[in-house]
Amino acid sequence: MNDKISDKNKNEASIDNIYKLDGTVPVLKAVPFGLQHILAMFVANIAPILIVGGASGLSDKNIASLIQSAMLIAGIGTLIQLFPIFRKIGSGLPIVMGISFTFVSVLCFIGAKYGYGTIMGAVLVGGIIEGTLGLFAKYWLKIISPIVSASVVTAIGFSLLSVGATSFGGGSGSEDFGSAQNWILGTITLLCCILFHIFAKSYYRQLSVLFGLIVGYIVALIMGVVDFSSLSDMRIIAIPHLMPFKMEFRADAIVSVVLIFLVSATETIGDTSALASSGLDRYATEKETSGSIACDGFVSALSSVFGCLPITSFSQNVGLVAMTKVVNRFTIATGALIMIIAGIFPAFGAILSTLPEAVLGGCTIMMFGTIVVSGLQMISKCGFSQRNIVIAALSLSVGLGFTQCEDLFKIFPQIVQTVFAQNCVAVVFIVSIILNLVLPKDMEVTRPGE
Repeated sequence: MNDKISDKNKNEASIDNIYKLDGTVPVLKAVPFGLQHILAMFVANIAPILIVGGASGLSDKNIASLIQSAMLIAGIGTLIQLFPIFRKIGSGLPIVMGISFTFVSVLCFIGAKYGYGTIMGAVLVGGIIEGTLGLFAKYWLKIISPIVSASVVTAIGFSLLSVGATSFGGGSGSEDFGSAQNWILGTITLLCCILFHIFAKSYYRQLSVLFGLIVGYIVALIMGVVDFSSLSDMRIIAIPHLMPFKMEFRADAIVSVVLIFLVSATETIGDTSALASSGLDRYATEKETSGSIACDGFVSALSSVFGCLPITSFSQNVGLVAMTKVVNRFTIATGALIMIIAGIFPAFGAILSTLPEAVLGGCTIMMFGTIVVSGLQMISKCGFSQRNIVIAALSLSVGLGFTQCEDLFKIFPQIVQTVFAQNCVAVVFIVSIILNLVLPKDMEVTRPGE
């Protein structure tokens, strides 16, 4: 009898379920939380397309079509993470997916040299390889101990701080970067987030990011800095095309992209660990991590079929979960559906894309800081043994320090420079793995007589 009552309560829609992984939430109350996630990642989701498409010589029409496909793929990928298929592909955690920045540099090089079709061929092969590695993760995940995961999560947080600061200033390449108006927009947005989080009551407090984005957007409208040019000549409905580019397969391009996929898998492991730790107050299970990597890879392969770039978990959304503690899968799924709608109705996505970078930066700077704190909390949970201190200290100092001096890598082949020179997460992962394997299990210093 009690079990039946429990099942009934679980299935009953309630706003209290936003803090639970499972359970339903009233749709009208769930949508704002889902929209909050989409606004937090929207600009970052389309930016890689703009950069790589431009480097590959694509027309504005082609790039616009790929942006549309990017929203559709991001929505599908998020749904698969939330609700795994075949019980193996997808983590079952509230992980939001989007187009990965990790691949931008190598894909720009490939696109400029061989064309966009070669990018698609390499992404298809690389995605299948990463997805397959994810399915068999139980055979190799054992080498990734809790202190390795904690170090990687901390590195992800630190690596994102410059991203948040760049957005705060107006975005990379912006003509008015660091201008007074960007400082004003970013500061107002940040203050609104903080004040709303302090004074709002009940669950409304967890909508602080959405509130900050709305206020910042209104201020931007008043200041006249919102660009609506993307809304001109916009079709109401447009279905993304399959295979918009003929795939080409070149060995050197495939090898380069596969290596970056391994780096992406590393970041996915870190994001999955961070989300489980900060949102659910536990370690991610082997099944969840395996499913997360598999989703990363196979959805990236699917993305190439739509002419899109690789997809991955978004750390800014992990930061949002860490800050709000909203982990409900149904709630996050409303955001995924919004992305799919944006992929089918281009005007919807175009409206979201008018959000100024400085406004977004005002919110993300706090979210990224939360990831750093989550990583430090994970290190604390591992314990401050001599061994753990050496692994965390050395991996972070080498990873964060060396990647700030790109010239340190100039003696290495180009592929090594591409993978590691600007990617502190990859360096931290490699160094922490090596240290975890070679260091003795007991390194504690004992006093004579103890």
